Amino acid sequence: MQPAHDYVMRQPEAFRAVLMHCMATIEAVIPTVELRYRYAIPFYYYHDKPFCYLNASHKKGYVDLGFYRGFQLKTHQEFLVGANRTMVKSLQFTTVDTLDQRVFEAVLLEAKTLYE
Repeated sequence: MQPAHDYVMRQPEAFRAVLMHCMATIEAVIPTVELRYRYAIPFYYYHDKPFCYLNASHKKGYVDLGFYRGFQLKTHQEFLVGANRTMVKSLQFTTVDTLDQRVFEAVLLEAKTLYE
């Protein structure tokens, strides 16, 4: 098992479900991304450049989907969190049920355009 998948499988069930859903969505929407294990978390690369990462924040109770070029994103700003960060903005998910799939996919597709 690759380290990124091992990271996901070691998480408590609530986090694991969100992480697995996020990974499946990212890989379905952008099939050419490459999953790596960087900075002790699952990190996706697109065109061999850092694209987004997944981090289970146990203390804060959510999964952080951080976009490496997040401050260049224009749409869905009301859902993106960028406080105390210089480059990254993220979507934060507590459960799969509260995740807005439409916003998630739209942000992924916009982020992809930053690399083309």
